[in-house]
Amino acid sequence: MGPVPLTLLLCISALAVLVSAAVDNPTGDDDYTWPQRKVPLVQEKQTVHLGSSEFLAKPQSELHGICGIECQRGLPEPSLDDLEQLLSYETMYDNGTRTLTTVTIQELNISNDWKGGSMLRSRRRREVYGTDTRFTIGDKQYSLKYPFSTSVKISTGCSGVLVSPKHVLTAAHCIHNGTDYLDGVQKLSIGVLKERSRQKGKGRKGKGRKGKGKRKHKEEEEEEEEEEINENIEIGEKQERKGKGKGRRNRSRRSTTSKQPSFRWTRVKQMQVPKGWFKGISENAVADYDYAILELKRAQKTKYMDLGVISSVKKLPAGRIHFSGFDDDRPGNLVYRFCSVSDESNDLLYQYCDAKPGSSGSGVYIRLKEPGKKKWKRKIIGVFSGHQWVDVNGMQQDYNVAVRITPPKYAQICLWVHGDSSQCLGT
Repeated sequence: MGPVPLTLLLCISALAVLVSAAVDNPTGDDDYTWPQRKVPLVQEKQTVHLGSSEFLAKPQSELHGICGIECQRGLPEPSLDDLEQLLSYETMYDNGTRTLTTVTIQELNISNDWKGGSMLRSRRRREVYGTDTRFTIGDKQYSLKYPFSTSVKISTGCSGVLVSPKHVLTAAHCIHNGTDYLDGVQKLSIGVLKERSRQKGKGRKGKGRKGKGKRKHKEEEEEEEEEEINENIEIGEKQERKGKGKGRRNRSRRSTTSKQPSFRWTRVKQMQVPKGWFKGISENAVADYDYAILELKRAQKTKYMDLGVISSVKKLPAGRIHFSGFDDDRPGNLVYRFCSVSDESNDLLYQYCDAKPGSSGSGVYIRLKEPGKKKWKRKIIGVFSGHQWVDVNGMQQDYNVAVRITPPKYAQICLWVHGDSSQCLGT
């Protein structure tokens, strides 16, 4: 039996959600709408300058010794002081300088319905479980349209998701190993899928610049820098295709130009990582803070996805999550998957979505109705952290894990994106 067509897959997925909602919610009430809740107010307290990073860290393929769900249930609730320390953050700028910002949290009120799910009952083995249920989104008919178009590739080898025209949400371990920034982060770039240009090298440096004498010199330099990045990448792609025969190479190029998009790369202006991710702050909570925000030098015209907060994914129809990323075993292709959540804690989602390295940092989203409307809307509720080893009853077990967007994290990310978390006091 051949692969299932993507259109049929999406129809089946949507039908499953609707049937589940009809069975679990025959009265048609608002159990499956996005909850309207207040979130805390996170404000900057003090910012101090730090020394430059050495950028010598190597990426970690797997995280070991992470406190699992059972372990987390034995931990006391963090105090306000603890939470303020965990949500303080470091900013890395494109010139290599760093700052550390401490924060204050106001109006913090995490209700009892924010508790995680039941104890883990099933244990499976890593990354891909049985039949590979991932789907390659290769055709521009899908990959350049929402929600797939929100997925981006990070130059360190991870994935991410656009949460504003200039901001990408990804996993912290994609840029920092808990001790130092990774080698290559000093020139970090993100790639957005775009339709291949028929006239490469023209437009941006040619006619497009005439008649725009008032454009700022800095913006021109940024455009030239991005053009150089993309030209270097295109040269590398051409070199990889050498040796395959001229006629075959030309046919492949025509086919790719007509259907498969390519990456358009943009440099990162600055990045922010929560202090909770750093080693020595809270070893039991390090996995809970595996997320970061990357601010781009230039805004993207691609539609982005909003953040959302949900108290329990398992109580939703089918308890299903979705995410798309750039798995290493399918280079250049966007890969989509969905699966049910097996269990959840206050900060983590444990699931068995098939995934490979490269998909870390993908935005995990669900679809619910907007309050007071019949329209369904997708929102990001977590960040795919990847394959992790966790402590379960004193033994190491492995799972695919996502970091949840909690109300305090939502407020912190809002501060990073908007510069003022009071703009996001409600979800």
